[in-house]
Amino acid sequence: MPEGRDARVAWQAILLTAVAMLAFAANSLLCRMALQQRGIDPASFGSIRLVSGAFMLMLIVRLRSKHAPAGRADWLAAAMLFAYVAFFSFAYLSLSAGTGALILFGAVQLTMFSAGLRAGEMFGPLAWSGFVLAFGGLVYLVSPGLAAPPPLGAGLMAVAGVAWGVYSLRGRGVADPLAATARNFVRAAPMALALSVVLVSQAHADRAGIALAIASGAITSGLGYVIWYAALPKLTALRAATVQLSVPPIAAFGGVLFLAEAITPRLMLCSVAILGGIGLVLAGKTRMARSQARR
Repeated sequence: MPEGRDARVAWQAILLTAVAMLAFAANSLLCRMALQQRGIDPASFGSIRLVSGAFMLMLIVRLRSKHAPAGRADWLAAAMLFAYVAFFSFAYLSLSAGTGALILFGAVQLTMFSAGLRAGEMFGPLAWSGFVLAFGGLVYLVSPGLAAPPPLGAGLMAVAGVAWGVYSLRGRGVADPLAATARNFVRAAPMALALSVVLVSQAHADRAGIALAIASGAITSGLGYVIWYAALPKLTALRAATVQLSVPPIAAFGGVLFLAEAITPRLMLCSVAILGGIGLVLAGKTRMARSQARR
């Protein structure tokens, strides 16, 4: 009986994790699709994404707890969430889905690794090798060349990744991450709306663009976080970090399938370097933690 229960829990974890990774990768596809078709401008996409995400998350939190969430106001986290969504949206004016997801994910992880180093976290030779490999892969991906992504788009996505990395660091140790995420969406939404007002002369949106933005906010962001937070307790920290390596390849495959995007040799090589390097850092950190635990 316990074995059957364990197997059921394991399959639940696999299913929830797979759906969450698909949702996170779909954010890149939805944004790129909306902007590629000129169905909406980036500022409006970001505003609708945050507003619809806030509504969805607050609804779920209220239904779960029967009262509105209360907690400390973390305006820096909200500002970082806004910055991530805004720079992410403008970056996809020129980047392919796979390239954008790879730059974003690489910048997020390197930001978090750098924060760990600054806080005194020890890296062994394996982790340092992975850090250098991932950083080198990211630099090569955005360096000038015939197959290089547009510099402006790459720079904007890198900033989005740094912002998301800082946002993730702010969320460490939060007692109720889902409620905290809902509050941050609520606080970030007015910032995005203010940006839309500033750029109102460039605003445009058709039904398809609005629908894609709502889907990105309410479904792949809002429900995506709900599913991810349901999966996290069933995963070790290493597995939770490792499974996220799947997001850029999923986004790249989706770009080929739904947006007719090409996967270039440079993107493939950089994917191996960045994702492989991050994997080495995670493996190195785990090895060092086990070594220290034996002492």
